[in-house]
Amino acid sequence: MAALKHLPQKSLPSGLTRGWAPVLRKKACSSNAGDSDQRSAAAKPGEAITPRLLRAMAWNIARVSSIIVLALAWELFARSGAVTPFMLPPLSAVFARIWNDLLAGDLLLNSAVTLYRACAGFLIGACAGIVLGMAISRSRLANWFFDPIISVGFPMPKIAFLPVIILWLGVYDTSKICMIALESVFPVVTATVVGIRGVERELLWSARNMGAGERELLWQVALPASLPQIITGLQVALPIALIVAIVTEMFMGGYGLGGAMNTASRFADSRGVFAGIVEIAVIGYALVKGMSLIRRRLLLWHQEAVTPSTV
Repeated sequence: MAALKHLPQKSLPSGLTRGWAPVLRKKACSSNAGDSDQRSAAAKPGEAITPRLLRAMAWNIARVSSIIVLALAWELFARSGAVTPFMLPPLSAVFARIWNDLLAGDLLLNSAVTLYRACAGFLIGACAGIVLGMAISRSRLANWFFDPIISVGFPMPKIAFLPVIILWLGVYDTSKICMIALESVFPVVTATVVGIRGVERELLWSARNMGAGERELLWQVALPASLPQIITGLQVALPIALIVAIVTEMFMGGYGLGGAMNTASRFADSRGVFAGIVEIAVIGYALVKGMSLIRRRLLLWHQEAVTPSTV
């Protein structure tokens, strides 16, 4: 066949030419058909994209279907007459109250104050928890000293220290942020210790054989390998920080979503109370989803990036 390619077309026998002609015509037709299919697909990209978008939209709607059902049940039950509007105002009235607070600027102010306190306390607790967890997992002296304190303090409701914090620091932002940091540090410490102690021995042995010291083992091997567990502790601590921020604002008063809900409760404003509940739920959901996106970004190298979790 290689020799036939170098022969001129006229020197080929007529029988051989007639035998290869159907094959050549079939290949030419198939190539033309493929080119026409590519041109038609390029000319109509919407036909291929639309089903994919529809499936994505349907999946997103299915994920929030329970929330939609809960909202409809709330609205229908509140308007059924089984309860008074004071006990359970309709969801539409609650949304109207949220819109009025937004136009008046109260919603933005209270949300900003609450987020500032929650995020500040969370960052302090996260940094302290990671450093303390690293020290406990790598130092026998730190483990001897801090492990009993963590074991006793973790199951204890730290909100019991709130009266003491008020006596020491007053009722302003410092006391609230300290209370949030105290609550946030324990999940991060526990996750960091478990993560670093759970690093595979083979990784540490290989690093030591390559000449790594204790500092290189901690910062370049143990800490990156334990990053999934540490981020899990941060994901647990962030909603706790928001909860404690709301509780301290309710207890101490002042600006913030918790303070606004407490004021509405004192004046028997049920719409204001339920509006605060909805606002806290939306902000908490946004924080949790944001932390999930950060986790996905930081763990692109990890196995869970191939099969991500549903958190």
